[in-house]
Formats: sequence, C-alpha cells, structure tokens
Amino acid sequence: MVIRKDKRTRSPITGKPLREPGQSLTEQLDDLLYERVVWWLVVPVWFVALAAMEWWRWYADTPYNPVLYSVMAVLATLVSALRVIPLMRQARALKLGRDGERVVGQFLEDMRSDGYHVLHDLIGEGFNVDHIVVGERGIYTVETKTLSLPAKRRGTVNCENGQLLVNGRQPHRDPIGQAKAQSAWLRRTLKENTGLDYRVQPVVAFPGWFVEPACKRVAGVWIVEPKALPKFIEQEPRSLSREQVHLAVAHLRKIIRLTEKLKEGRRSA
Repeated sequence: MVIRKDKRTRSPITGKPLREPGQSLTEQLDDLLYERVVWWLVVPVWFVALAAMEWWRWYADTPYNPVLYSVMAVLATLVSALRVIPLMRQARALKLGRDGERVVGQFLEDMRSDGYHVLHDLIGEGFNVDHIVVGERGIYTVETKTLSLPAKRRGTVNCENGQLLVNGRQPHRDPIGQAKAQSAWLRRTLKENTGLDYRVQPVVAFPGWFVEPACKRVAGVWIVEPKALPKFIEQEPRSLSREQVHLAVAHLRKIIRLTEKLKEGRRSA
C-alpha cells in the first residue's frame, strides 16, 4: 500500500535536524522492537490462528469453505486499509511537527553560549510548552508551528485587522491563544513555586516561513522565524538577576522531572 505525498505542499524544514544524544541507540531499539520483535510475534499468532481453524474443522467436521475465508480476507484488508491510511497521514504530520521542534530546539541550544538556559517539552495542564528560554533578559515560551509550505511559492505569515494569517488563511488552531495560555500558565506555576511574579513572553515560531514585519507582534505575542528570535531577545532590557534566573530554572527542571515521574506512573498503572 503506497501513501502518496501531496505535491501541492513541501516541508519547511530545509535540512534534517542534527543528531541527538543517544539517537543511534534509539534507532537500534526501534529497529529491534518494531522490525524484528513484532515480526516474530506476528508469525506464531498467524500459525496459532491457522491451527485453531483446522482444529475447529476437525471438531465440527465441517467441509472446506475457501469462498468464505476469501471474503473475510478481502473485508479484513479493506478495513485495515481504511484504518492504516489516516494513521499514516497522522504519522507524517507528527513527523513534520517533531522535526520542526527539533530544528527550533537545536537552534535555540546555540543561545546557551550567550548565557541562556533552554528547556524543552514542558508538560502542562493538557498541553505542552515546546521550548522555554530563560536569561537575564527574561523568560520566553516558544510554540513551534511547523506547517507545510506551498510547493511553488514562498510561505508568508501576515496579519489583517490584528488577526494572524498563514498565506492569507487563518491557522487551523489559534497559535496566538495557545501561546498566551502557555505563558500565563508558566507565570502562575513559577509564582506558586518561587513566590516571584516573573514576566513570561509568549512566542510563536514558524520555521521556514517569511514573517512580514508588520506581523511580528500580535496581541502581545511575538511571531518570528526562529532565526530572528535572538535579535528580538537582545533588544529587551535586562530584567532578571542571576539569582532569579537560576531560581526559575531550578524550579522548571523540578517540574519537568515531576511530570516525567507522573507519566511513568500512568504507564505502569
């Protein structure tokens, strides 16, 4: 079964993400589990099913009925195709989003050399914050929107009447609302944990897209191509002391570890 790509669009990621720590072992693990272990689990299940059918025929003394089993096989194949095709499309969309987050995350990692702390994938209340940048010039939440580009023209993010438009259309989900909700949640969480009221700037990053200058600030949210974010931050005044930065980062790391423990507990339950 072949899932054809949409020729009307193209990926905004021009280069593959850099390799991550332990990625070779992760790839070997995926290969071991999904290409080898699963195969050797399917084979005995198939033969057990065949043996069960033969035993049933022996027990019930029923004649062979290839037509019935052929019809069942065709129906099973059709049902599987109907389920697998949308799942493959979903997998392709997830892969695009994952690669976009990796590219943005690896780009933000370069800011560490300028004294910034960078954290990724903080799980919130029914959502996740893709990236957080913390430094003396403030705290920033970054929501990554990896959208397919038009095949034969430049992708443009623009604004009309204070509304964010992607190639003239409203995005499927409201990135402005998402970014503001994430920054507000992070601000509340830090205040509850540290007693300090940190200002958190929401950012929406569109990797590979051209953001028109008039659309770089919408309703208090920065709209950027990821490469422009350091320039935006460098224009901000220093508002946090080193102690305040380290306090915020320490509590964010605790939150990340806590959410990881909760996820592991749910899996094992």
